[in-house]
Amino acid sequence: MLKQLLARKTDFSDADDADDAAHGPTLRRTLGPWGITALGIGAVIGTGIFVVTGQAAAEHAGPAVLISFILAAICSGFTALCYAEFATLIPISGSSYSYAYATLGELVAWFIGWNMVLEYGISASAVAASWTGYFTSLLDQLGIHLPQALTEAPLAFTDGHLVATGHIMNLPAVAIVLALTWLCYVGIRESSGLNVLMVGLKVGLIIIVVVAGYRYIDPSNWHPFIPENQGPGKYGWSGIMRGAAMVFFAYIGFEATSTAAQECKNPQRDLPFGTLVSLVICTILYLAMAAVLTGLASYTDLGTSEPVVTAIKGHPELGWLRTVVEIGALIGLSSVILVMIIAQPRIFMIMSRDGLLPKVFNRIHPKHRTPHINTVITGVGIAILAAVFPLDLLADLTSMGTLIAFVAVCAGVLILRYTSPELHRGFRVPWAWVICPAGVLSCLALLAFMSWFNWLLMIVWTAMGLAIYFGYGIRHSRLHRQPARQNSDSSSI
Repeated sequence: MLKQLLARKTDFSDADDADDAAHGPTLRRTLGPWGITALGIGAVIGTGIFVVTGQAAAEHAGPAVLISFILAAICSGFTALCYAEFATLIPISGSSYSYAYATLGELVAWFIGWNMVLEYGISASAVAASWTGYFTSLLDQLGIHLPQALTEAPLAFTDGHLVATGHIMNLPAVAIVLALTWLCYVGIRESSGLNVLMVGLKVGLIIIVVVAGYRYIDPSNWHPFIPENQGPGKYGWSGIMRGAAMVFFAYIGFEATSTAAQECKNPQRDLPFGTLVSLVICTILYLAMAAVLTGLASYTDLGTSEPVVTAIKGHPELGWLRTVVEIGALIGLSSVILVMIIAQPRIFMIMSRDGLLPKVFNRIHPKHRTPHINTVITGVGIAILAAVFPLDLLADLTSMGTLIAFVAVCAGVLILRYTSPELHRGFRVPWAWVICPAGVLSCLALLAFMSWFNWLLMIVWTAMGLAIYFGYGIRHSRLHRQPARQNSDSSSI
């Protein structure tokens, strides 16, 4: 049993079905380097820049949220380098799930894949929940007022407990998720084209906000830069670290580029480029927006569902900018949801192909050539979560699942350097014996600042995943049904 749980998958040729007609309809290879970069930016720039920045400043770090962003960026940077190396070794759609399968064994791979459901599925729910705040704000300007019972979640996370709010559901969040699910059902070319357009628009609008807002910054809002500590995670350096764990949510998605490997024209070239470039661009935009936001208003006022609008309201001369922000936020958040709905079905698909999930998850639409059943399942699941649960709970759970996956990727690079040093790597992590351990330690450090309630929910989520694995996956694993073809002693990937 232990040998089976630790068995590594070392032959991924069956997963790359681009030229194998035996698998039936295949995914289209339509994405180039800038399409992949746009996919990364589309996944990253959203709730982090339009919502989490203000909440992290108000509740944890104050103006020092800039330091929180830098710490989270360093952690993400270590991981991005590791993802880039893996992408040239295993250019398929499984992302960190496939990387863990090659280095840490089947049980860990399942655990990582199950946590990626948190990263992509639940993060899209969190983004959809925040989309509603800017949507209702824009409608308010137009004189349209939706009833609060249909724009707020029926549950709230207060003082470490879930409480009923009396509201019915977050209806706008459900609507945007289902609309984008339909687009992803139709095809990757259409989805990618819209994503490139949305990325261009939201980056342009963010630059407008930064340039226009810079003139009205009040430096006194940055003092004290690090507010005096008021308890664990409440300002001071512990607040900066808790803020870093929170704004880490803002960086989630840069590695979503690796889930589209089988739709890349040249994955060994395009994936490292897209992953690293998208992370650099997003970090620069985050720091600029955080500086302007905390300079326009006191950090204590930014803990709202639309903090950028809150900051602008204090400057009547910037009134024209409110509409720009709301439109930019809606575009930015929509593109994040879109990319996550693209990514999650492809994780299900590769896990199904390995036999760890039922075959229905491996079906591809004969006309649209998309994992259509997975897309529908993902979209409906995201819509339900967005309708019921609050943003802060969803965001922290997403960060935890992602950090755990990142630990596996950083460790996996070192393991594969030792077990298979002869493999050709189109990209190599520089100073791997420093970068990889630093990536592991930085991820663990951010995990340490998560609340006990989030850890409890993570334990419950893990138990559910293990039940599925031991109830179905371990008995249907292709790795164990084809021992002659691939085994843990093989050295080819």
